Amino acid sequence: MENIKDQTTKIMNITDGNICNRCLGRYFYPKVPGKDNDERGAYLKNQLMKEENLPEKNEPCCICGDLFRILENKLENIIQEINEKNVEFANFLVGCRLSPEILEKEKFIGDKIGVESESIKKEINRELGKGLSLRLDKEVEFDNPNLVVMMDFTTDNVEIQINPLFLEGRYRKLVRGIPQTRWPCRKCRGRGCEKCNYTGKMYPESVEELIAKKVLQATKGRESKFHGAGREDIDVRMLGRGRPFVLEIKEPKVRELELDKLTEQINQHCQDKVEVLNLKMAEKDRRSGVKASSTETSKTYRALVEMDETISKEDLDILNSLNVIKQRTPIRVSHRRADKIRVREVKEVETKLVDSNHFEFIVNCDGGLYIKELISGDEDRTQPSVTSLLGNSAKCVHLDVLEVNI
Repeated sequence: MENIKDQTTKIMNITDGNICNRCLGRYFYPKVPGKDNDERGAYLKNQLMKEENLPEKNEPCCICGDLFRILENKLENIIQEINEKNVEFANFLVGCRLSPEILEKEKFIGDKIGVESESIKKEINRELGKGLSLRLDKEVEFDNPNLVVMMDFTTDNVEIQINPLFLEGRYRKLVRGIPQTRWPCRKCRGRGCEKCNYTGKMYPESVEELIAKKVLQATKGRESKFHGAGREDIDVRMLGRGRPFVLEIKEPKVRELELDKLTEQINQHCQDKVEVLNLKMAEKDRRSGVKASSTETSKTYRALVEMDETISKEDLDILNSLNVIKQRTPIRVSHRRADKIRVREVKEVETKLVDSNHFEFIVNCDGGLYIKELISGDEDRTQPSVTSLLGNSAKCVHLDVLEVNI
């Protein structure tokens, strides 16, 4: 306690006694007992004044300028801003922005006495958080808050950040000709031109837009972002149990959703083009989890294959030998994918002869295997392929994804 007394005396001398209880108490947390820094500071001052007969000073605190006395007013400002946003939230996190001078003074005194103070920003955040939690009947959440409140003491402004809402589910794409996400016009890059009929898009609708429209209406969100477990080509259907996705809604004002009702509204709006299944609320980390899962899982495809020359049922038996596939980046995606050789495994193959020039090809394989090129060979960039094994030029007429195993 003797050392604490000496340090307290040094602080009082450096500040000429003009330091508030909280700023004094922070230098001795947790060495001096007390329910908060205000109580610690008051105890230390009282002890020192009794022993040293020091006069009590009434000047503003030389560190914070008596900032803690106006926190009550700041709470009112924050609550008013939140109410004006008319936003629904269950939890929040509060932060503050202080002038550099306050932080410098705090550090200067700490360096002089050889003690590191608990941060004044931490204490202000804690006090604001306690006050808001009590008045709003909401919980403080450090990891994934619905709302982030920033009190800027340098400008006296309150900034409200509404964090995204995440919905997870699976989608089935029942028709061909729809991309997974919004596809900006190649000519105007989304600005709008004659080629795209001033829509800014290559295609009038996408899986993302069809699903997001009703969700944005329900949440009153600003915009959406779609995160899928891989994607199928625009001319490919996604059937079976559907493809996993996470829909991110930015700045939602409504978070409490009736998901069964919302699913029904989405599917009615999609008009048998797209269907949503198993919609549920998700955490932020599912966004990256779903995207990363694309190449870590197996997928099942069904293709209608057309051959240049006639084939028989017996000819197709050789396709059962498909196993390890070495696939160089396909020509059609080489402008946007790294040029490298990917090794993927074919796990199971089923074939069914349709006529002398067509057969149905069902393949279960690793995610990330390009099926159209597995069929055509892509100018020998995929080895082996249906074309190379049959010695007969093959092409994919239609392709469906039957299963995404996640």
